[in-house]
Amino acid sequence: MRLRLLVGTLLLCGSASLSAQGIKVPATVDTLPNGLRLIVHEDASAPIVTVDTWFWVGSGSEKPGRTGFAHLFEHLMFMGSEHAPYPQFDRLLEAAGADNNGSTTEDRTNYYEAGPVSALPLMLWLDADRMGFLLPTMDTPKVDAQRDIVKNERRQSYENQPYGLVADVMPKLMYPSTHPYSWPVIGSMADLSAASLEDVKDFFRTYYAPNNAVITVAGAVKRDSVLALVKHYFGAIPRGPAIDRPDPVQPQLLADTTAVLEDRVQLPRLYYNFESVRAGASDDAALQVAAYVLSGAKNSRLDQRLVYTDQTASDVGAGPDHRKLAGTFGVTATARPGHALPELQRAVDDELRKLADKGPTERELQQARNSLEAGFIRRIQTVQGKADQLNRYYYQTGEPDGFQKNLDQLRAVTADDVRRVVSKYLLGPRAIVSVVPMGKKELAAERRVTP
Repeated sequence: MRLRLLVGTLLLCGSASLSAQGIKVPATVDTLPNGLRLIVHEDASAPIVTVDTWFWVGSGSEKPGRTGFAHLFEHLMFMGSEHAPYPQFDRLLEAAGADNNGSTTEDRTNYYEAGPVSALPLMLWLDADRMGFLLPTMDTPKVDAQRDIVKNERRQSYENQPYGLVADVMPKLMYPSTHPYSWPVIGSMADLSAASLEDVKDFFRTYYAPNNAVITVAGAVKRDSVLALVKHYFGAIPRGPAIDRPDPVQPQLLADTTAVLEDRVQLPRLYYNFESVRAGASDDAALQVAAYVLSGAKNSRLDQRLVYTDQTASDVGAGPDHRKLAGTFGVTATARPGHALPELQRAVDDELRKLADKGPTERELQQARNSLEAGFIRRIQTVQGKADQLNRYYYQTGEPDGFQKNLDQLRAVTADDVRRVVSKYLLGPRAIVSVVPMGKKELAAERRVTP
């Protein structure tokens, strides 16, 4: 107890200090004639640099019947370009002491390199070469090889992973089939198999052009010299076509939707998903606090009720997933042996109702604020973390430095805010997925259970 109080006190002291100083991550934004945007953050605290490139393309940019392309390119972009054939991208960076990777979401794909500042020209040259000169090296054997790797990844992460098929089923329960979030990021086996070489090339021509990319360079650099390098390496790459971006309305579930999956698992697991808000919406911060109060620590409400008091669940979790086009709030709980999912449902529904009726206590609220603020600070402790957050704020708001505003929103959340968002978003219709052991459908959740 004394340790927890000490940590809380330190965090509060840190909050006061940060509040007085404010969090400023100064950055410049420049746009080349071909549409490429460059964000530079100068941080001379260590002789390192990160180049973080966001292409504004994710699985949400795909079309029904043509899914999985954005993630497929996460692999293809490392397979060599005209002047840096495979495997030069990795080998050259490793020889310079740098590393690299990429990731794909529904909204964007990012590629980054991080290492000594002396490697910056190499990083930018490699990125420019694959942006401008990837297609001349793209052929059927290369696409087929990466397609097979992605399909194996899909088998490992979905078909053969315990509880993995939920990621396939839940989007279909939450969104209509035409919504860009109604399929998983990795795409479907059928679509991956059907993708032709020309389909893949067309996708690249549309989305991997300079006018759909934002490069953030953070580290021991100067804006003018970085801009000169970017102009030198990227300036001649032609602009791509204008992109027609989807902007669907936030779907509204009118009644509970359910699915039961029989899987090779030992214990049944309950998945609730509620519709919530888009990233950056005014209720985003309050839902983050609500998630912490429900399941952010061992003394959180769902953990205390299901894991320690009732002992009906071995684990429980809750959290928002707020994206560019829509948001959800999920609750999961794995039953202990001998317990069925309706027992867990009753407890979860009961705790949600209590939180909606009375809101969090002052102690719960302060603990949530402290923990979320500590996590916020940890994400920007490195130049790599700052680079990614600068890109994220720019993508969501058009301004790279949204740090203080974001932190202020978290600090301003009140007990009434939490009570209101739980009542508004977490008591209505939900998508319910039950994963049960093979032949044990009787353990599945029910459409609606009264506490």
